[in-house]
Parts: sequence; structure tokens; C-alpha cells
Amino acid sequence: MGDKTLPQELKRWAVEEFKLPANCLPSDSYFKTLCLGQGASIWRFVIQHVYNQRNVKVMRGNLKCEEERRQGLQREIEELRAELSQLDMQIHGAEEQLATEEQSVRRSWEADGEDRRRELLLRAFGQRCVEERRFLEQEIHRVAGHCQALGWLSKKAEVELVFGGDAVDRTGASQDHSGPEPQVLREVRELCEERVLFFQSLLESELKSGPPADLVRTHPPSHVLAALQHLASRQQASLQEKLASLDVTKDISALRYRYESCRLHDLSKDTEELPSVKSLMQAGWEEVEQMVVQLAQMKARVQQKKSQLDAHRKKAELEQLDDQAQIEPQAGSVMDLELQHVMQTARRDSVLEQCETLSLLARERQEALHTLRSQWQSIMDFRQLVDNKQEQIRGLIKGNSTAKTEMLRIHSEAGQFVKDKLGPLCWGVVDEAGKLRNMVSQETRQAAGVSLAALDCRVITHFPLLPTLPFSAHSPPRSLNLPSRLFYVMQPLPVPSQAPEQLCAQAVSQQLQLRFLRRLLQLRSASLLSLQNQRAMLPVTDTQALLQQVREADEEILRSFLPRVRELSQRTSQALLYAGEAKTTIAHWWEQPAQLALPEMTRGGLTLQQWLQRWRLAAKALE
Repeated sequence: MGDKTLPQELKRWAVEEFKLPANCLPSDSYFKTLCLGQGASIWRFVIQHVYNQRNVKVMRGNLKCEEERRQGLQREIEELRAELSQLDMQIHGAEEQLATEEQSVRRSWEADGEDRRRELLLRAFGQRCVEERRFLEQEIHRVAGHCQALGWLSKKAEVELVFGGDAVDRTGASQDHSGPEPQVLREVRELCEERVLFFQSLLESELKSGPPADLVRTHPPSHVLAALQHLASRQQASLQEKLASLDVTKDISALRYRYESCRLHDLSKDTEELPSVKSLMQAGWEEVEQMVVQLAQMKARVQQKKSQLDAHRKKAELEQLDDQAQIEPQAGSVMDLELQHVMQTARRDSVLEQCETLSLLARERQEALHTLRSQWQSIMDFRQLVDNKQEQIRGLIKGNSTAKTEMLRIHSEAGQFVKDKLGPLCWGVVDEAGKLRNMVSQETRQAAGVSLAALDCRVITHFPLLPTLPFSAHSPPRSLNLPSRLFYVMQPLPVPSQAPEQLCAQAVSQQLQLRFLRRLLQLRSASLLSLQNQRAMLPVTDTQALLQQVREADEEILRSFLPRVRELSQRTSQALLYAGEAKTTIAHWWEQPAQLALPEMTRGGLTLQQWLQRWRLAAKALE
């Protein structure tokens, strides 16, 4: 098929590439002859690779445009790759930020749990502190009471005690006085007797700690020790008396024993007339057994009698009840009503107690429910916060993806806009910019040769532009071709060359000063007007009335306060005199020896009541 169409392609190539008219070409048979044999491959190569010069230039231009386009596309691809890398970096940063926020949320959740545990621990610690504080307050009260009791005992310990014929004071010296037996001695003696009875009987299970504690709490240790010493001395004296009157050999012989070589010998064996101790003990035990049997029989009879007596008593009570039922038929109903009333009262009390218990339980349940609801609400709030945070993070990710898509679209639109609209106008803009740059440089070169002083001119009516530099009212130049009248006016004026500028500045300063002075004048007139208005609004003062009020106030002060001041000064002087006397009297009272005395004791030959009576008489004498 390729060889058959080759002559037609060759003919078309000749027409299209070389612009040959179709009627001038050889016949088709000639083209077929050219394409026979090895000429077919040659003409096929020529058709594929040989073109017209103009077409070659067009193709080269197209290839150049395609190359530039390809390079532009490569640059755009590189830019897009850079943007994609930046977007990937941003997405990676957003993912890292999301992971960081998730970690922060997890840490906040853990911190919240830790805070709750700490709160529970702090509550428990607070309750424990409250209990310990309450316990310490109780201990403080107990220690304070103990200190107070010890202080009272220390004050009481300073009092001397009298035990019969001996008085023991704080220095340990003994004095002979007669008087009643002290209370501490009585209590110590009773306690010692109780202890002796305890050790003798051996029937009590444990030692009572109440009496010793009361004794130590109510009496000072020195008094208790002195009482114990006194009782010990008495017991020692009684023991010595008993030891002096004791005769061991006589007592042993009375019991029919003999003491020889550290042993006791029974003398009852030597005498055949008296029974032995063993036989006596056996006989005694037999008598005891008989007495126990008799006692049991007696108890049985007594129990029988008691049962008979109870039966008779019950029978009598029943008969009496029958009699009472016949006499008073309503007593039983009254008793039943009273019993029902008591039962109803007990039932009501139990129901009230149950109601109170149920109300307390319901209140506790409500408090627990309220606590659980608050905890649940806090948990739900925190979960809502976490959900909102996750929604924000999802929105941020979606926004990033949307922004990325939008940036890609905008970039593609910008590339298309540059390619379609700005590309064709680019060369025209470059040419115009070059032209403008050439014009600006040309004008700059031309302006470099122009003097700035020549450009500074002034406009005068009916005259052309006049340059400022040579223009002067003092010495006008001749070269300006001024009119004769203007020249003759300006020549005799002795003013400097810059007189108009100076006059203008002076006029402006004078105008500002005038404006300032006018403003001051307006303010002064406004202040004067305001002062006149205020004076007109003030009432007319009456000097005589004011003086009269001042005199009346002075007279009132003299009438009311002067007598009170004199009275207070007199009372103060009297109080100062009485204060010295009171201090002296109190000092004498505290120096008296009856301050530490008990009612039953005497100091200086007087009791406490006598000293109090003496004090009252002295106080009345001072009054």
C-alpha cells in the first residue's frame, strides 16, 4: 500500500512544498516510474526530510516557540514543585501541630484527673486536719484544766498541814500545834485501809484507780506525801508495840507445837489422850459434809414452801382480781386503752425515728446525686471542649486542603492569563518603556545646561516675566529694559535686594500677634462678664447679724461647757488623791500574812474571817 500511494504523495509534495502548478507537472505514469525499485525508498526519504526554505524557517520558528514554551513549562513545573514542597511542609507542620495539640489534650486530661485526685486527697487531708485540730483543741482544754488544777495544787501546797501533834511546813521543819485532822490525812488513811483490805481479801479482780486519781487531783503531792509519812510512822509505832508484846514460844506451846533445830514438832502425838490434828480435821470435814447435806435439804424445803406460797398468793390475787372485776367493770377497759395509747405512742415514736432516718438518708442520697451530676456535667463539658477542638482541627485541615487547591487553581489561571493576555503585550510594553527611558535621558541632558536662577521669575502687571536674581529695587540693572517711570521710582529707594520677602515675613508675624491679642481681649471680656454675673447672684451679707450670731455662740459655750469643765477638773483632782490612798491600802492588804491562809488556820493569832472583818473596818475608816 505504501508503494501505491507514494506517487500521489510525491506529486502532492511537489505541489505543496515548491508551489508548482498541477498542470505543469508530469503525468502520473512518470511519477510511478520514479517510484519503481530503489527510487521508492529515496523519494520516501526526500518526502519526509526535504522541505521548502520558507517552511523550514516557519518550522524552526515553531520549534523555537515550542522550546521556549517547554522551558516556561519546566520553570512552572519547578515552581509548582517548590510550592508543593512548601505545602507539604505546611501540611507536615499542621500534622505535627495536631499531634502536639492531641498530646496537650491528653496531658490536660491526665492533669485534670491528677487535679481531681489531688482535690480528693486535699479534702481528706483537710478533714484529717480538722479532726486533728479538734483533738488538739480538746487536748489544749484538757492540758489547760490540768495546768489550772496544778496551779491550784501548787498554791494549796504552800499551806502548812497539822497532823495531830506534828505540823509539817514547806521547809520540812516540824511544829507542835493542836487542831482538827486535815482532810488529806483522812483520805490517805481511807485509801490505805482500802488497799490493806484489798490485799487481805484478794477477792477483787483489779485495782480501782478512781480514789487515787481523785486524791492526787484534789490534794497537792507534798500534802499526800506528808500524810503517807505520818500514817507510816503511826503504823511503824503500832508494829513496834505488837513486836514488843509478841512471845513466839508461848504462842507455839499454846498451839501444842515445839520449836527445835529450825523445825516444829507436834506435841499431840506424845499425849495419847488428845486426838491428832488429822483426825480432828477429818471429823471437821465430816461435820461440814453433814451440814452441807442438811443445808441442801433445807433449801429444797424452803423452795417447796416458796412455791406453795407463790401458788397461794397467785390464787389470792386472782380472787382479788375477780372481786375487783365485779366491783369495777371498767378498770379492764381503761387498762386496755392505756396499753393501746402506750403502744400507739411507741409506734408513733418509732415511725418518727424511721422518718428522720429516711429523711437523712434521702438528703445524703440527694447530695451524692448532686455531686455525681456536677461531676458528670464537668466530664460532658470537657468532652464537648475536646470535640470542639477536634472539629477546629478538622476544619483547619480542610481549610489547608482547600487553600492548596485554590492556590493551584489561581496559579494555573495566572499562568493562563500571562500566556493569553500579557504575553502578546509584553514586547510592546518593553518597546514603549525603552522609548520613554530614551526621552527622559534626553530631557535630563538638555536640562543640565539650563540655569536654575534664570527659571526663577516674577510676574508684574503689564510687564513680561522678570528674573528674580538681578531684580532689585535698590539697584535695578539697565539691561532689563524697564519703563522709564518704573525705573525712576525704584532707583531712589534705599532698600535691600530681598525687601519684599522680609516685609512679607514681618507682616505675617504682626498678623499672628494681632490675632493673639484679640483672643486675649475676648477672654478678658468674658471673664469680666462672668465675674459680674457671679457678684450679682451673691446675696447681700449682713455684718451685724453675723457678729450677733458669733456673740450668742460664745455665750452659749461659756454657759454650758465652763461649769462642766470645772466639775471634771475637780473630780479628776479628787480621783488622783483617792488613787494614791487606794494604792497604799492595797499594798498594805497584800502585805498582810492572811492571804494564803485556810479558813480553819490562823496567822498572827487571827483566822481568815477575823482578818476580813479587820479589813472591812479599815476600809470604812478610810472612807
